[in-house]
Amino acid sequence: MNGPIVSVARELGFEGNSILEGLVVSIFIGGAFIGSLSSGLLVDKFGCRRTLQIDTIPLILGALISAQAHSLDEILWGRFLVGLGIGVNTVLVPIYISEVAPTKYRGSLGTLCQMGTCLGIIVSLFLGIPSEDDPHWWRTMLYIATIPGFIISLGMQFAVESPRWLCKAGRLNEAKAIIRSLWGVSEVDRAIEEFQAVIKNDGSDLDSNWLELLEEPHSRVAFIGGTLFFLQQFAGINGVLYFSSLTFQDVGITSGALASLFVGVTNFAGALCALYLMDRQGRQRLLIGSYLGMAVSMFLIVYSIISPVDEQLGHNLSILGTLMYVFTFAIGAGPVTGLIIPELSSTRTRGKIMGFSFSVHWVCNFVVGLYFLELVEKLGVAPVYASFGGVSLLSAIFAYYFIVETKGRSLEEIEMSLNRNFPPRDN
Repeated sequence: MNGPIVSVARELGFEGNSILEGLVVSIFIGGAFIGSLSSGLLVDKFGCRRTLQIDTIPLILGALISAQAHSLDEILWGRFLVGLGIGVNTVLVPIYISEVAPTKYRGSLGTLCQMGTCLGIIVSLFLGIPSEDDPHWWRTMLYIATIPGFIISLGMQFAVESPRWLCKAGRLNEAKAIIRSLWGVSEVDRAIEEFQAVIKNDGSDLDSNWLELLEEPHSRVAFIGGTLFFLQQFAGINGVLYFSSLTFQDVGITSGALASLFVGVTNFAGALCALYLMDRQGRQRLLIGSYLGMAVSMFLIVYSIISPVDEQLGHNLSILGTLMYVFTFAIGAGPVTGLIIPELSSTRTRGKIMGFSFSVHWVCNFVVGLYFLELVEKLGVAPVYASFGGVSLLSAIFAYYFIVETKGRSLEEIEMSLNRNFPPRDN
């Protein structure tokens, strides 16, 4: 919405009101926060497959209301509904991938979530280009935004349900059939045995409650999940992305869409590297390396601003630092954060912990977006970026001490190792 918001404001009668323009862009965060919190209840009750289909209702309806809006209230309601769908979706997709993917490829397949986000951003940037010349193009854009919802609704009809949820729901034969087709015949007995052992320890009822997140080991995983998203957002990714177009202007790239395209391609390249490295190097190593790279990138930009180097060299260093930051973020801090939380969570509380973690993400996302430009105006770019670098270093330290490596281990093996009360298994 950053591109066509000027056209939207002009046509709907609030042009020049920066508060209302900001509200139209950011109200979806409010919807996403509510969507994230409600996703745990939905996935416990209906499973990932059906919930993803239900979730397309606010996605499609919100886009249609926004596209047909003739007042500020209508565009706000449409954006809020889209946010509601996004909030549920961002929680469900990592859970679904982690529960359906074979252990050997779970990390690489989980990275596809980040790659899909990168591709979606690039496509939306291309779709936004005509809005610079056509003041009514924004309506066409928002009609186009209904298409992914229809694709998900139809596509999930042919997708499988999570075998773990099916086993929890007592639909054992269906779970066995899916394991047989996705993981191979040799995995069926071992997987079902692990599922049932975990369910027996956790309790057989489908629904968990929020108070369980205060109990060990769920409280520790919820703390890790919330902290990872807190650190990810305050390491500055959204601020850097927002400010990148101004950085590119300093070297003569005046088109905001073109600057965003450079960043988007760099983001996608980093996600491709993560796809290759995730199941080879492991989550913890990628996360530590990613945050260290982000810290170096931030400090490089700070150096280019405060040191007495040639002006053109300073601009080039800023561009290099920005692209390095985005690339290193896409290798670890981006994909690992969303992947490792469902891996560390128990089968019973996975939906609730992911919902809580993503609600922290949306709150921090909103706060950074709200105060970033104000801090830059008051303090300058260098101190703000230096603080981003400091948070990145803190994030690397946190990952070193708190993250448990999950590479090559089934979700049940991870859960058993984290739960001290788990009874020993017979060999």
